[in-house]
Amino acid sequence: MVTCAVNGFVHVNNLCSCELAAYLIKYDSVHGTWDKNVVVLDDGLGFTVDGKLVTFTRCKDYKEVDWRGQIGHGVHGEVPQGQGALNDYFDVCGVKRIVVSAPVKEAGCLNIVLGCNDQLLTEKSRLITNASCTTNCEGHQGEFRYQAWVHHHRSQRDCHSERQSPMRLVRNAQSPPHLHLYRQFHGHRGDLPQTQGEAQQTRHTRFSLNASLTDCVFEIEKEGGVTVEEVNAALKKASKEGPLKGILGYEVQPLVSTDYTNDAQSLIIDTLSTQVIDKTMVKIYAWYDNECSYSKRMAELCHIVAAKFIAGVEPTFKYN
Repeated sequence: MVTCAVNGFVHVNNLCSCELAAYLIKYDSVHGTWDKNVVVLDDGLGFTVDGKLVTFTRCKDYKEVDWRGQIGHGVHGEVPQGQGALNDYFDVCGVKRIVVSAPVKEAGCLNIVLGCNDQLLTEKSRLITNASCTTNCEGHQGEFRYQAWVHHHRSQRDCHSERQSPMRLVRNAQSPPHLHLYRQFHGHRGDLPQTQGEAQQTRHTRFSLNASLTDCVFEIEKEGGVTVEEVNAALKKASKEGPLKGILGYEVQPLVSTDYTNDAQSLIIDTLSTQVIDKTMVKIYAWYDNECSYSKRMAELCHIVAAKFIAGVEPTFKYN
């Protein structure tokens, strides 16, 4: 068995208390109460999830954690960023592979979007990032466009849900998570334009309590152009076969944002909103639960890395 610490499962290292960590795992304002039995150990050194032990430390300097003794050599995810910080996991902590749950610009880091470029993973890939939730949504849209047509230009807008999860956790750059359980509530809402992550497009962010929405406008090159029906047919086909099966969803019902909560697909096409102008300009809308879908891709990528490059077995999850 390969040990996988996600600054989280198998081991948690956080400045909050073990009680608070267990509480936030069990209860979430958006995703609801987890149907697992979460019990804090009497000594405060961990908690169990349906009887499976998750150890806990409270070290400000992650290098003080006994990664070798407590956790063993394996895959580590959701690590701190910063110059040199990632390499310390290899050099000081003895971790074999790192999968980061955020965009990384550090030299030598391989950005992976499952279903798009995971064939680039090799034995030499030690530092890997699962990119961002929005990059996963937009990357899979891009993969679909490249498969379907020659296209030119693109404009993307993202209405993003609140990014802090669980939503009960309130914190800012100057203060740690609040330690009183009743004070763990949704922190803020607002609208702002920004550029972020690998996508580097201008993004309009609206903080909300449920799924995110991306709209993409692009111009295609096809003799005779396309219709809405042809675009949706191509999207439906992509959702049923090929590398995007299980990642790209196809919805024909008039759903709203809350209907997509806890959907593990990286994007779900709102086919009723598909538009085509002058047979060449296409606009598609894609919903995604940025917490649930990204966590699913993160777990799958960790599994693939651990299976192929540590355990030496074929991974269960295969795209491409």
